[in-house]
Amino acid sequence: MAIKPPILEPGDTIGIVTLGSPLNPLIINERIQFLESLGFNVVLGRNVYAATGFLAGTAEQRAADLMDMFTNDVVKMILPTRGGVGVQGILPYLDYEVIKNNPKIISGYSDITILLNVLSQKSDLITLHSLLLLDFRPTTPAYNFNQFFEATSVVLPTRVIENPPGVPQISLIQGNVTGPLVGGNLTSLIGTLGTPYEIDTTGKILFLEDTHEPINTIFRYLSMLETAGKFNDCIGIVMGECTNCPDAYNTSYADLINGVIVPLGKPLMTNVATGHGFYKAAIPVGATANLNTFNNTLTITEPTVSAVT
Repeated sequence: MAIKPPILEPGDTIGIVTLGSPLNPLIINERIQFLESLGFNVVLGRNVYAATGFLAGTAEQRAADLMDMFTNDVVKMILPTRGGVGVQGILPYLDYEVIKNNPKIISGYSDITILLNVLSQKSDLITLHSLLLLDFRPTTPAYNFNQFFEATSVVLPTRVIENPPGVPQISLIQGNVTGPLVGGNLTSLIGTLGTPYEIDTTGKILFLEDTHEPINTIFRYLSMLETAGKFNDCIGIVMGECTNCPDAYNTSYADLINGVIVPLGKPLMTNVATGHGFYKAAIPVGATANLNTFNNTLTITEPTVSAVT
């Protein structure tokens, strides 16, 4: 059974880490001020402001910051500043047994997708494909915050993931399946294939999203997942948005789904607000969900946090 991290409550402490690419210190500080305005305390990783080219310090430094947050009894949630690239590099330096014994909420998307799935697989921890520190600002839609805090600050026996009004979820292949949710950013997940950190989709509902990739590149990545057996192994598919993904060869993202994903015959829901889109659903990686495309619903069927603090 997946481990549910303790609930996030007002006045709790959030640990800020930079695990991939660097973020402008001015932006980090602005977002921290916003978190503090919500009533949270903040502690910073030693390398949160680090910048070495396109990485925020060495892999060992970034991994040490993350481990420090898991072993810090004061920290209730870990919030990466951003994704970018480089998260895969920290994986060999993590102690997954220590993480399992010190479960905490960790949220993010983009390259953080890799970490979310690995912690689910190796530490049995429910993680959250949701907001980064970057998103804690006044202009973030209320929907995103509502999703985030419903997943982190309320113990709900079930939670239906619904898009905001006017943004329909679309079911293309009918079915009714129940299993753990896995997935996230397609580009990042492709990088795990053939490694000890390869995503496991066996008996699971796979959700995918991406950003700023031309559709022919998305086709390549989906083909790689198919060749690796990830679609064959999963029981259902949830396709999120491909944000700012330009058409290629007169082929759109919708065309690609119809041409590549629909023929797989797995229960399929599309246009789910995820990841890089303006609206961001909070999708718990490792939590059990029911995908019912007869009713066009995606329901988390267990709490994603524990009332034990």
